[in-house]
Amino acid sequence: MENQKVWFVTGASKGLGLTLVKTLLNSGLSVAATSRSLNDLINAVGEHENFLPLAVDLIDESSVEAAVSQTISKFGQVDVVVNNAGYGMLGALEELSDKESRQNFDVNVFGSLNVIRKVLPQLRKQQSGHIFNISSIGGFSGNFPGFGIYCATKFAVVGFTESLAAEVKSMGIKATIVEPGYFRTAFLTEGSLAVPNKPIDAYKEVRDSQAAHQNDINNQQPGDPAKAVEVIIEASKSENPPLHLFLGPDAYQIADAKIADVQRDMANWKYLATATNFDEVGA
Repeated sequence: MENQKVWFVTGASKGLGLTLVKTLLNSGLSVAATSRSLNDLINAVGEHENFLPLAVDLIDESSVEAAVSQTISKFGQVDVVVNNAGYGMLGALEELSDKESRQNFDVNVFGSLNVIRKVLPQLRKQQSGHIFNISSIGGFSGNFPGFGIYCATKFAVVGFTESLAAEVKSMGIKATIVEPGYFRTAFLTEGSLAVPNKPIDAYKEVRDSQAAHQNDINNQQPGDPAKAVEVIIEASKSENPPLHLFLGPDAYQIADAKIADVQRDMANWKYLATATNFDEVGA
């Protein structure tokens, strides 16, 4: 029954995660949700009988394991997992230090992998479940100057989710990659969007992109988060949910352009690039 599904949502104190959790609770569903700050989470969501707020450090395996265990203890099951926690990183590849880059991967990639690793034993036991990994249209097209590391983390999410879907399909478990365009959340505000400690003036395109995202695009994004989460919820009810769930007309436009670019490159180089096998003996 849909009304009995238990959701586990990370990064739920703001943005898409917060909108999703509020919508689910208002629908009468049971929700466990995580944030680094328990107070921020409770203040943002409010108190509900079927709500389990959890303070979790996603890059700490024991913290994640404890959160999953508490969820199962309270609700008896986990049905839909949403790996939403993450943050943006804006800076040219040359500008960003090894530490800055790795920190973005730790949260955006390895945090989600920790959740997946800890929740799968329960989903396998149930022989059911659905994992939604929130990527980005920047995980499908990297054509965004200054977002190379962020896009790389989101490309990684796409890659491991495609493999995950193939690995767990026979166990009755589903996986979906959510690839949103621009939605009006706090994603581009200070605290959600990191910038380089040592910027390099030579990268004009990156500085222009930084100024545009922080000053012009922020709070002007066309996407409505409430409508986005309704699509995710609808996908969770589907017998045949998408592996790739693009959200927003801008995401569709960018994805179509990327697909056309790839097809053009393949066609232009096909003759040479496919003449690479060993020559047949006697040919």
